[in-house]
Order: sequence, then C-alpha cells, then structure tokens
Amino acid sequence: MSGRVTAVSSNGEYAFTKPNRDSITLLAGLGVEGDVHAGVTVKHRSRVAQDPTRPNLRQVHLIHEELFAEVGEAGFEVGPGDLGENITTRGIDLLGLPTGALLRLGDGAVLEVTGLRNPCLQIDLFQDGLLKQVAGRDERGNVVRKAGIMSVVREGGVVRPGDAIEVELPAGAHRPLERV
Repeated sequence: MSGRVTAVSSNGEYAFTKPNRDSITLLAGLGVEGDVHAGVTVKHRSRVAQDPTRPNLRQVHLIHEELFAEVGEAGFEVGPGDLGENITTRGIDLLGLPTGALLRLGDGAVLEVTGLRNPCLQIDLFQDGLLKQVAGRDERGNVVRKAGIMSVVREGGVVRPGDAIEVELPAGAHRPLERV
C-alpha cells in the first residue's frame, strides 16, 4: 500500500489550523520540529490538564485529502492544515490502518500509527456543522471518527509535499484503530 504526501503543516502556537509549509522536520520520539504538539509527554491542552506526565501518542496528526472532497459534497470548504493536521495524504486508507502500522515517508522518516484523532468541538467553531461530517455513528450505533489518525515518530527526517508514503503492516492480527 502506498500513497503521497500532498501537504505538510505546523504551528509553534496553539491554534486550531496549521499553516502549510514547504517542508517539516520530524524528530524521533518528539514530533514535528517547532510544532506546539511536539514532545515526549502529552501536549494537547485537555490531556495536559488530565495528566501532563502521560506519553505523547499524538506527536504527528495525518488526514487523508479524500476527506476534503467528502465534506465538500456536504457544502464545507476544508483544505490542508485547516483541521490542525501536520501531514495531508492521498491514496492511503488511513482510517483502515491497524494500530502499529509504520508509514515510511520523505527522506527516511518513519511514523508509527497509534490511533484515531478524536474530533472535538473546535471543528464546529471552524465551520458550524462540520463536526457531524467527521464524527458520527454507523448503522449499528458505533462511533465513527473520520478526522485522521495520530502517530509517533520512530525515525526522523524531512517530509515535503509530493513525497511517497509506503505502509508497512505489523505482524499478527489486525488491531483496529481506537481513539487516542
């Protein structure tokens, strides 16, 4: 399974959206260099308030570009970085990846998938009604989260738009992604 990076984004300040960049540098065990969410321990405000010593399983946020077209059909205009992701992808079913999948991208960077992003109310502050497009329930009543996946940096490197992404699935049984 392979795909492409279509955009990279980072922000050194707490803000919902992240500006697009020409490149980002991934730092092993930390996240995106200069990004407010980089670090060994949790950096998201809600998680810091709960327990600032917990490991940061949300170092790098990825969203599939195909989501933008999907929400566009419902009248929403969303582009790379708008939902706070660091890496926008094309051609990979991010939401279908198992926990522990490795994503090889850029000049040797490796991300390990840790789980699903839990969409928050800030999405509706960005565009009213958008939250229902990226979080809902399936026909059995199970919660469906479509706002991307989270990962940690196993090997650092520079990532740019246009870079290839190769997926390496973990050995053993498929462990579906859960909220992190």
